[in-house]
Amino acid sequence: MTSIWLNTHRPPAHPPLTPGRRFDVVVVGGGLTGLVTALLLAEQGVAAAVVEARRLGSVTTGNTTGKVSLLQGTRASAIAHRHSERVLREYTDANRAGQHWLVAYCAEHEIPVQREAAYTYAQTESGLSAVRAELAATRKAGLETEFVTDLDVPFPQYGAVRLENQVQLDAIDVIDALAADLDARGVPIFEGTRVQSMHSRDGDDHVLRTEHGEVAARTVVLATGTPILDRGGFFARLNPQRSYAAAFAVQRPPRGMYLSADSPVRSLRYCPSEHGDLLLVGGSGHGVGRTNDAHAHADDVVAWTQRWFPDAEPVYRWSAQDYRPSGELPYAGPILPGHDRILVATGYAKWGLANAVAAAHTLVGRIVGKPSPWQSVFDTWNPRELAALPTAVRDNGEVALRFSKGWLSALAAPIARRVTGAQADTAPAEGSGRLERRGLRPCAVSTVDGQTRRLSAVCPHLGGIVAWNDAESSWDCPLHGSRFAPDGTVLEGPATTALAPAAGD
Repeated sequence: MTSIWLNTHRPPAHPPLTPGRRFDVVVVGGGLTGLVTALLLAEQGVAAAVVEARRLGSVTTGNTTGKVSLLQGTRASAIAHRHSERVLREYTDANRAGQHWLVAYCAEHEIPVQREAAYTYAQTESGLSAVRAELAATRKAGLETEFVTDLDVPFPQYGAVRLENQVQLDAIDVIDALAADLDARGVPIFEGTRVQSMHSRDGDDHVLRTEHGEVAARTVVLATGTPILDRGGFFARLNPQRSYAAAFAVQRPPRGMYLSADSPVRSLRYCPSEHGDLLLVGGSGHGVGRTNDAHAHADDVVAWTQRWFPDAEPVYRWSAQDYRPSGELPYAGPILPGHDRILVATGYAKWGLANAVAAAHTLVGRIVGKPSPWQSVFDTWNPRELAALPTAVRDNGEVALRFSKGWLSALAAPIARRVTGAQADTAPAEGSGRLERRGLRPCAVSTVDGQTRRLSAVCPHLGGIVAWNDAESSWDCPLHGSRFAPDGTVLEGPATTALAPAAGD
C-alpha cells in the first residue's frame, strides 16, 4: 500500500549517518516538521542536521491527504469545548500563519497548489448538530464560514460548513524541495538512520546512538510523529489512529475538499495527475492495533466510493497514522518542563501540514530566543493540560485493558510448532499472521511473500502484545501505536528497536 504521493520518481536517498559528528541541533525525523525546522534554523545561522530512520516524508507526511485548510472537520468545536475563545483564536492564527508560509514556499519553488473551498458536512440528520457547532466555533475563531446545503456531490449530505479559498497540494513535492534547499545550504541529511537511544556527555551535549554510530548535539528536536525516547510520557497523552485512503479514476470528481462531521469519517478531494484529475477518498479509521479486520476498514473506503461514484476504479491505496492529543491541542516545546534542549512536536490530530509549519516556527523560536506569537497554544507543559485528565484517564484505561487482553490472548494461544518438513502446513496462509506461544513466551508468526517468520510478540516499547494487521502485513501494538514489518523492523511509533526473534529461532 503506497500512496499516490510516494508512487512517483524521487531524488536519490541521502546516505546514512557518518558517525562522530557534532551539531548545534540535530532534528530527528524527516517529515514536514523536521525539514521546515532545519531550514528555519539554517536561515538563523544555526548548525543543524536531519536524521531520518527511513526516507524523507515516507511516514505521516507522505501519506497525508494533502489538505491545508483552516476548516478542519470538527477541530474548532472540539477545541472550543475544552478551551477558551482566546486559545481557539491562537490555534487558528497559528494554522493561518503555517498555511501562508507553506503557500508562499510553494509559490517560490513553483510547486503547484489548488485553491478550493473546504466543507465539513453532515452525512446524516443527526450529524447536523456537529456541523452547527463547528460553524459557531469557527466564527468565534475569526473564520468567514457559512452554512450551505447546495453541495454538488452524489452522496447524501444534510448541510455543511463552507470556508472558501483553502489549499490542497502534494506534500512530497514540498518535502523534496525542502531537501534540495537544505542540500544547497550545506545542511547534512542522513536517511536510513534510526535513533535508538540518547545520553548526555559530560552534562553538556546530548549523544544520539543509531545503528550507524553516534552523533552529538547541544539541542535535539524530536519531530517523529510521536516522540521517541519516552521522556515526558507523551505516549500516554496521545491516541494513535490508523486510517485508509485510495485514489480513484472517475469521470468527474467534485471540486472542493470535503470531510464528514459524523462517522464513519469520509474525506474527499480531487487530485491532479498526468492522467487527469483523480478522486481521493479517505476515512474508516480505528485505533492502531485495535481491530481484528483492518482489511475490512480499507475495503470500506473502496466500497463506499464505488457506491456513490459507480465508475470509480481504485488506482492507488494506502494508509496513514496520526495522533490525537488528549487535550485537543498540538504540542511543540520541551519534552520535560524547563528542558529546552530536548524539544518535541506532535499531536496534530490529522491536520499536520499547517500545524507542522507552525510547530517548526515555535520550536525554532525557542532555540534562538525569539518566541513565536502562538507559542503558548503549543505548550507541552501547561496548567490547562489538567482539563485533559478525564480523556487521558479514559485513553489510558483502554491501554491497560488492551495490555491485559493482549497477554491473556497470548497465553491462551496454541503452542508453537516449527514450520519444517512434514509440519510445513502449520504455517499461516500467505499474507496472514497469528499468535502462538513457546511455554509462556508469546510468539508472532506470519507468512509474507512466501517466507514464514517467528518473532517475539512483545512490543519492545512497553510490553504490549502486537496484533496482525492484515491490510498492511504488519504487527501493530494496540498500546501506543508502534508498528513493525513482518521481519520485526520498526515502521513507526515510539518503539526504537525491532521485535526480537522468537526464543529458540
